[in-house]
Amino acid sequence: MGHAVALVLACALGLAALAPDARADPPRPLVFVTLNLLHGGVTSGLTGRDDDLERRLALVVDELRALDPDVVALQEASTGRGRGNVAQRLAHALGYDWTFAPALFNLTGWGPADRFVAALMNFSEGPAVLSRFPIARSETRALPRCNGFLDPRVALRADVATPWGEMPVFSTHLSWGACETPELARIVAASRTALPSVVMGDFNATEDSPAIVHLTRDSGMIDVFRTLEPDAPGLTVWQRPRHPERTVTRRVDYVFLAPGREHLGRPLRTGVVLDRPTRDGDGATLWPSDHFGVLAEIEVVTGLVGDGGR
Repeated sequence: MGHAVALVLACALGLAALAPDARADPPRPLVFVTLNLLHGGVTSGLTGRDDDLERRLALVVDELRALDPDVVALQEASTGRGRGNVAQRLAHALGYDWTFAPALFNLTGWGPADRFVAALMNFSEGPAVLSRFPIARSETRALPRCNGFLDPRVALRADVATPWGEMPVFSTHLSWGACETPELARIVAASRTALPSVVMGDFNATEDSPAIVHLTRDSGMIDVFRTLEPDAPGLTVWQRPRHPERTVTRRVDYVFLAPGREHLGRPLRTGVVLDRPTRDGDGATLWPSDHFGVLAEIEVVTGLVGDGGR
């Protein structure tokens, strides 16, 4: 009888050891950064005039290493002979997973023809997502060509396998006035999972514009920077890459937070980043891009949405 009791006790202790520890700390908050890289223009693959892309990329890598973000959304990530795939290069320099969506020459909808044009121009560009965590899957969605047939835009979704679970992350670069926002909001809403979604990019619209108001008021997204910094200007564009002083005049780069079906996100920290130049020995100035970046630290708050958020 004593042996049987001991055996049962041992089994119970073994099962207890295998059970999750309810007292375990939740995963740490996640840090996101968005940045428009400035690729140098549609003809830069032919002319080689790319606004000192290589030197600026070195500045971006150094600053991202210092910031140590978990996920980076890029816009104007370019490809071409000579420069290679810029998103891939940055990801490899940081040791991150990555996904990239060419957008510029998606003109015909027929892949071989569009790729031929890109090869002829020695250039392509689009949004990208870099992640310290694995990217489980990605999807590219075309957005309406509301600013003309020759201005194709896309939204790139990456499902990032964070310690909280798979989280939808979007990177996009909208056209002037962000006329694509209603469709973008629909895509984000249709892609909801249990966890909140993070939507980042260059929206080419100020926060008081109808397009951005549609996202924050009508679609229920949180503008992380404005939520935490109600009075700060947060200017992100247009920085002249070689000007000795700041020349930014508008805020068009954002990190938005959309609720998940079961869990919410809580903004903890934000700021404008990648906003410092380097100066050569002769005093010449170079900024990382014509945009500044935006950082957002976000915590997942579990179990606050419930059925009402479905």
